[in-house]
Amino acid sequence: MSEHAKPPIDTELRRLEKRMDELVGIVGRLREENRALRQRQDSLASERAALVQKNEQVRNRVEAMIGRLKTMEHGA
Repeated sequence: MSEHAKPPIDTELRRLEKRMDELVGIVGRLREENRALRQRQDSLASERAALVQKNEQVRNRVEAMIGRLKTMEHGA
């Protein structure tokens, strides 16, 4: 191999090393973003479950009140 072939290979290796460092950084940021999104998704799922339960309780109360009103109406 000649002396002239060596510098372009070194330059190419440095370029590839720099690109690999950039990609490692991108992967790290994407992992963190993914972790944050999963945490947010879990939080929203919990909030949704609580709201569904609350909605069910309110619906049951309204149905009970309607039942009492109908009973009062028939008794009057």
